[in-house]
Amino acid sequence: MLIAALDAPRRPVAEIDHVLLWSALFLLLGGLVMVYSSSIATAEGSRFTNHQPAYFLVRHGVFMAVSLIAAAVAFQIPLAQWQKAAPWLFLIGFLLLAIVLIPGVGREVNGARRWLPLGFANLQPSELMKLFAVLYTADYTVRKINVMHDLKQAFLPMFGAMAVVGMLLLREPDFGALVVIIIIAMGILFLGGLKARLFAVLTAGLLIAFAIMIVVSPYRRDRIFGFMDPWDDAYGRGYQLSHSLIAFGRGELFGVGLGGSVEKLFYLPEAHTDFLLAVIAEELGFVGVLAVVLLFAVVVQRAFAIGRRCVQLDRLYPALVAMGIGVWIGVQSFVNMGVNMGVLPTKGLTLPFMSFGGSGILANCLALAILLRVDWENRQLMRGGKL
Repeated sequence: MLIAALDAPRRPVAEIDHVLLWSALFLLLGGLVMVYSSSIATAEGSRFTNHQPAYFLVRHGVFMAVSLIAAAVAFQIPLAQWQKAAPWLFLIGFLLLAIVLIPGVGREVNGARRWLPLGFANLQPSELMKLFAVLYTADYTVRKINVMHDLKQAFLPMFGAMAVVGMLLLREPDFGALVVIIIIAMGILFLGGLKARLFAVLTAGLLIAFAIMIVVSPYRRDRIFGFMDPWDDAYGRGYQLSHSLIAFGRGELFGVGLGGSVEKLFYLPEAHTDFLLAVIAEELGFVGVLAVVLLFAVVVQRAFAIGRRCVQLDRLYPALVAMGIGVWIGVQSFVNMGVNMGVLPTKGLTLPFMSFGGSGILANCLALAILLRVDWENRQLMRGGKL
């Protein structure tokens, strides 16, 4: 029996991580369905959409198709090439953030200037900047790996770069994107060897800085107070959160059924973007939300597993990129879910892979492609092949 088992043909090792791929695809496809479900009433009742019920569905489907094609192209690019391009991509992201602030160039919506109109769609530079921040910070950390213990040499140059990016983001304003990008940079620096004591001091300093920005800004201060007690001003600053919580309450265990949400009928603002999870909770219940949480947990877990395998293969840059993508997806999904559930202040952050928005879907799909490329290169090296 042992001989027969040894003679049996061995199952070939997969070329890519199918668990990661299918988890992300399920999120993308689930997002497509829920964007349609959450946006029908808004699209049908708006003159901007010519009263077309499938307006957001069609646009989201086109965004997904373009993003998946871009991801297929990105997968063909070796990580060594991404590392060479990282500083230039970061510079491009910086220039786009500056251009979007030029009056008459950047598009302003609800008092925020975050989009560059391209005619057929709007580009949101802050979404691409999250990916560029991952690639650049990983490259920076590799170059500074021998001086990561030194505050002046390791941290201050990165702090300067992120401070400039932060000022541009605050001018839009896009405080949520700033928080995510800062966490990405700090996370990669810590994973790259930044001393724990120094990391703790810097983290405390950043928290104090964020607190000051909230205190001196009436707009952000109102959001904090609205988050702490949305029912105190349910028709004002607590409007979004109160209706999100109502949606969660109505969903109970199994939801009211796909398409049956009441809150999406002009009660819950941004139902197909920032508050998509609330519609999922109402229509699919606790089970639907749990499925989404588990899928994101799998994506983040696989990202860190791929990063650890890179460390074993002595591939520092790909390791930091993989883990940086895991930090990005994990933090942004956590914040969006926390906002929807009322455990975090309201922020303009979408749910990765799922919420409506071309720039966000494009950045997420590119990140997924790069992550799969890291995994593919690991498997080639483990087989003794060449990249």
